[in-house]
Amino acid sequence: MKLYGALLSPFVRKVAVVATEKGISWDLARGGPGSTDPEFLAASPLGKIPAIDDDGFTLADSTAIAFYLDAQYPQPRLIPDDAKLRAKAVFWDEFADTVLGASGLKILFNRLVGPKLLKVGGDEAVALQGEAELPRWVDWFENEVPDGGWLLGDAFSLADIAVASTFRTLAYVGHGVDADARPRTAAWYARVAQRPAWAGVAEREDVVAKRIMAL
Repeated sequence: MKLYGALLSPFVRKVAVVATEKGISWDLARGGPGSTDPEFLAASPLGKIPAIDDDGFTLADSTAIAFYLDAQYPQPRLIPDDAKLRAKAVFWDEFADTVLGASGLKILFNRLVGPKLLKVGGDEAVALQGEAELPRWVDWFENEVPDGGWLLGDAFSLADIAVASTFRTLAYVGHGVDADARPRTAAWYARVAQRPAWAGVAEREDVVAKRIMAL
């Protein structure tokens, strides 16, 4: 499977971990806003990452891709069939992408992506806005995360992948999991990080991340 995007993105990483958990081999390909590559744009008409080409089937948006992969490659299941657990998986995915991520990505874009990767500078006022918003959500999550197991109970799922992926990206701008302030979150995150699929994706990511952070 071809996966378009960069692993520093929480959305691209989410798809990479889902695929790796399922034993799907994938190759990373370049793509993103401003790309004129026709293959990427065929897979992602809106020009956003991630996008995939799975043996000719193209799709964009991390959540859509995760649902596709879970249906097309059903073992192991990462989105439960049970109605309540399935709804909770969608909730946590949404929380990661549009609540925790919405605040955190204000910091990420304006202090890392814009200045270092896109060379377009950053708006520090927006970054500070994100910093002001973030504590509300990470404190709330600390009260919600279970003392053991996973966000949906006994089964590791898309919920864990999505939220942990956002936290990993935030670490690049100094807002990763603070074990002293949020020990329950830190313990859960450590459980995620110990999974072979997560560790394998992280190893591939670290090669590029070290180069980018040195810029």
